[in-house]
Amino acid sequence: MNRRLRTALAVTAVIGSGLLMTACGGGDESSASDSPAASSGQASPTASSGGDSSGSDTSKSSGGAAAGSGSSDKSGTGGGDSADGDSAGDKSGYGQSCGTNDISWSVSSESQAGGYFLIKATAKSGITCVLPAELPVVAFGSDGTQAGPAEQSAGQPITLRAGVTAYAGVNPKTTKEDGGKELDSLIVSVADDDPNPESLKVDSYVVDKPVVTSWHTSAADAVPFSG
Repeated sequence: MNRRLRTALAVTAVIGSGLLMTACGGGDESSASDSPAASSGQASPTASSGGDSSGSDTSKSSGGAAAGSGSSDKSGTGGGDSADGDSAGDKSGYGQSCGTNDISWSVSSESQAGGYFLIKATAKSGITCVLPAELPVVAFGSDGTQAGPAEQSAGQPITLRAGVTAYAGVNPKTTKEDGGKELDSLIVSVADDDPNPESLKVDSYVVDKPVVTSWHTSAADAVPFSG
């Protein structure tokens, strides 16, 4: 009886030990499987690094976009500055009355109507100005003898700009008698009080009761017929 009991106890102990070992092993495996460390494993730093890398790329991309935006703004500003310069265009003198020094002057000797001088006035480069509806001021010699009107009516204002020429005709001698002053230059200006008169060199001529036309846009209209 004691012998059977010992045998039974021994068998039970062996079976129990096996079950215990199985249970322990299963528990370890389950524990390892369920462990947060096992779940994240060693991949966590890599994923984290990848996340950082992705974040870094995003940051760089964002930074690049910001830089691009900054570059675009700068370019836009430059364009604005440039545009301000063309509307440079300087129009400060647009529509102003012409001064004598706003004009390029020339003169030619013509044979029509017994001979006269044709004055030509053009605006200098970049200037737009208005010649008033007044006689050009034409003086002769050191005594400042001025030409009187060759026409009964005043002319019209003329806007000088690129491609526009104004003409005035000067007859230095309207008398039939001999006599007068012999000179070789004309002094012209837009107005009596203009501080910058222009001296135009011409061939020698005799001055006696000179006359000048108003400004015209056609040379044919600027012939100073003397009655």
